[in-house]
Amino acid sequence: MLTTGKIALFVTLFVIGVSLIEACVLTRRQRDSASPFDWYEVWISLADVAGRKLLALLPLSLAAPVFALAWDHRIFTVMLNSALMVFLLFIGQEFCYYWYHRASHRIRFFWATHAVHHSPNQLTLSSAYRLGLTGKLTGSAIFFAPLVWLGVRPEVVLATLSFNLLYQFWPHNTWTPKLGWLEYVFNTPSAHRVHHASNVDYLDANFGGVLVIFDRLFGTYVEERADEPCRYGLTTPTRSRNPLVVEFEHWVSLARDIASAGSLWAAIGYVILPPGWRADGSGETTEALRRQNLVATPSPYLANSSLTAAYSLRYRASRSSVTVRCPASGSQTSIVSGDVHTCATSSFVTARRASRAAPKAAPTSPP
Repeated sequence: MLTTGKIALFVTLFVIGVSLIEACVLTRRQRDSASPFDWYEVWISLADVAGRKLLALLPLSLAAPVFALAWDHRIFTVMLNSALMVFLLFIGQEFCYYWYHRASHRIRFFWATHAVHHSPNQLTLSSAYRLGLTGKLTGSAIFFAPLVWLGVRPEVVLATLSFNLLYQFWPHNTWTPKLGWLEYVFNTPSAHRVHHASNVDYLDANFGGVLVIFDRLFGTYVEERADEPCRYGLTTPTRSRNPLVVEFEHWVSLARDIASAGSLWAAIGYVILPPGWRADGSGETTEALRRQNLVATPSPYLANSSLTAAYSLRYRASRSSVTVRCPASGSQTSIVSGDVHTCATSSFVTARRASRAAPKAAPTSPP
């Protein structure tokens, strides 16, 4: 009889086997290219899987006590006895996953683990199972505890999350093209390429697990563009081939920043504020990088315009919008980050029309 443990083992071996087949095909295809396939990235991902399997033998997870507390204080007891209840569980889990994933990018404490998943400098199927060794120790289960509190059994919540993560295996590739209308609803390879890209315009985007509906609802969806090829990895790339460095370098840097903080509030800021934040204001958060990018890349639409000096740009707290302000009149116009080429209304319309007419992104050849 198949047990949960045996099923998990078979799924793990299947996922690893498929990723190794892809690696062999890409090695052959990229053999004479400027960027040959890097097998070290695969070995580090395999080391991560092996490490997590060993750690699973130890009672180190915070999920059990968090879920037990939520279950003891549940307000209902949910029975999955209809298709509607299963669908509602799926949507609820997807909602919780969205906020877990978004927090993993926007809170440095959670990012210290999640950065391991984003450390590969090439996007392949093996990237999917490089998840970091410290995930069970950070309390991320708290994001899914509301489902248990509502009355869904903890083992059902964990099983649903496992299916979510299993779905996310296949979008980790560069060879699947855009998938038409599916791009509006699902987390596709194109959407996930954007998520893994370190380009400034693509940072902190597309957090959904199976769906992108919550990204579209909360303004974090960004489409892959032909004029902005994805660069994978971190904004400061990880070059080490030592798995221990890859796993713990972000925890070490976090501990170093906390130790050198000049005050308690600065130390807390290093833990709960976005990656790149510095107490002296000199950091490189996503917002700071976008401000720098605006200055470094002046708009071609305003290159010969007398209006260039008359308008100024400033970022909102939201990652997806910029406010254009005219110092003379005080009038302001909000535009999305993809349209930051412009300052005047007429140029703004031109930029939007140009972006809509741009060709779709072309993926690399399939294996």
